[in-house]
Amino acid sequence: MIRIALGMLQLTGLCLFTYGMNGLSEWLGLNIPGSILGLVILFLLLKFNIIKLKWVEVGGNWLVAELLLFFIPAAVGILQYKDLILGSGYKILIILLTSSSIVMICSGLLAEKLATRKEKAEKNEDAVFLKSNN
Repeated sequence: MIRIALGMLQLTGLCLFTYGMNGLSEWLGLNIPGSILGLVILFLLLKFNIIKLKWVEVGGNWLVAELLLFFIPAAVGILQYKDLILGSGYKILIILLTSSSIVMICSGLLAEKLATRKEKAEKNEDAVFLKSNN
């Protein structure tokens, strides 16, 4: 019960933060949506330990877990464009498959490169540790 209350409190805080960033973006006249500005600022606040991860972790994990629910309105909204889909559906499908493939390939290559770099760093740390103990 406490975890649910904590999650609701954190979710409320994240929503207020988002509304604040929307207001800041409008006030500054930026062409960046407030949600994107908020993500960047929240990342920086977490990175520099101004905000502790435990302050937003439960609410953030819930948002990520339920992320697919946020796409349902967009998927249902596609039904309004039935004529477009029937007329150019194959073109849209080719674009979706191509762009998804590019993202998956790039993500895989990046993950592989980062894993290799991490393995090399760990081996170097082990070698330095073994040298210092001898």
